[in-house]
Amino acid sequence: MLPRWSRAVTQLSRLGSQHNLNLRNEFYVISRQSYGRAAAAVAPDTAITVEKPLPSEPVVNLDKLFWSKPCSLALAPDSPLRIEEPQYAGFKHAILRLMLFYSKQSTSIRGANVVYKRIISQVDKPAIYEVFNLEKTFKTTFSLLVLHMWLCLRRLKEDGKEGVEFGQYIYETYNHDVELRVSKAGVNLLLTKWMKDLEKIFYGNIVAYDAAVLPEARQDELQNVIWRNVFSDDGSSQPNGDASRAVQAMARYIRREVSCLSLTDKAAMFSGNFMFTSLKGEKPKSEASI
Repeated sequence: MLPRWSRAVTQLSRLGSQHNLNLRNEFYVISRQSYGRAAAAVAPDTAITVEKPLPSEPVVNLDKLFWSKPCSLALAPDSPLRIEEPQYAGFKHAILRLMLFYSKQSTSIRGANVVYKRIISQVDKPAIYEVFNLEKTFKTTFSLLVLHMWLCLRRLKEDGKEGVEFGQYIYETYNHDVELRVSKAGVNLLLTKWMKDLEKIFYGNIVAYDAAVLPEARQDELQNVIWRNVFSDDGSSQPNGDASRAVQAMARYIRREVSCLSLTDKAAMFSGNFMFTSLKGEKPKSEASI
């Protein structure tokens, strides 16, 4: 059984706040080695169909994106994208109450499912790959999935114990989804082994992102983490040219989403009635209100 997020969060916070670079490098080595093994299981010669690579040239001017002022990501009350709790009356309501449909646990599970749908909506759509000029592979999709999980779990920790407990339900939904994705990619044998490797990557990335956004972190720390976790195949090379601009743009995107989520109220976070910044709708710097 995979370790519970709520049990690990205290240890992760402690690790993420340490200044020991050897510890961080250890996580990066684990991440790269695990990626190598896990990626082999979903290589092009398996059942997975590799999508056609995106153009090598950026389709947008990355230097002008993600400069707009952070704002709450909560959906407006009249937004058609909102997902409300089902309301029943009379006999049906009484039966559902007896069946614990309205219990805190059941409500949290439904909310966690909605939150995770918001995550995969951002990660599975073509926009994020087009904007950052990423090839859509199992590795990049999984890396972006972990990144957006971290954004949500980090925000929920701001709500204390209740937020951490709610994050556990999202984490369990994430685990189930990843297992399905790995199976769909053609990995049917030794599935538990691959899941353990991906679990190491998850926790290693969480620690790295936490450390990279600390006030005392180096200015380029987040960019370095993004390059190793998302863009680089082996974590050894350095970005240049278009790749460097894409990494810098993603770093701005992440910092902005961190601020936006902090401005998003608890009700929206626990119900899933928020949306990550629309990448297609992101305005260039010259048009954004700063």
